[in-house]
Amino acid sequence: GMTATRTVVVKDTTPPVITLQGDAIQNVLMGAPSYTDPGATASDAYEGSVTVSKSGGVDTTKAGDYILTYNATDTSGNTADPVTRTVRVLDTFRPVITLNGAATMPHEAATAYTDLGAGWTDTLDGSGTLTANGTVDVNTVGAYTLTYDFTDAAGNAGVQVTRTVNVV
Repeated sequence: GMTATRTVVVKDTTPPVITLQGDAIQNVLMGAPSYTDPGATASDAYEGSVTVSKSGGVDTTKAGDYILTYNATDTSGNTADPVTRTVRVLDTFRPVITLNGAATMPHEAATAYTDLGAGWTDTLDGSGTLTANGTVDVNTVGAYTLTYDFTDAAGNAGVQVTRTVNVV
């Protein structure tokens, strides 16, 4: 009779699947000593566990969003769909408000008052000047409170600073 030969090639064509450990979006405070990445794992139908490589990094000294990308390839050359994690470095530092001049100032009645203002500094937003909220009635003897406020771009409010102007 006739002899037939059949060649069967067993081939792995299924890519591994990457699973993030921890949340896909993670928050870390600006100024933290470091960010500890919980990482990711990859499972493969044929090989079981596969090594995951990571690209990207996190700079905890600078606020912003950082993207970490995880990749895995099995020994048959099948590449997993990459998975990403967003690490948000959050600015939680309050700006500092500093008075120019004294916190309590005497002022001669019926003479023009010019306020010295205040300044602010912030780790991320830099620095600037502030004008007072409030008024001084130079024609009426009394104590007048001026306030200075500043909130940075991340929504962190500085501790309010006040000046008392005593019209005498």
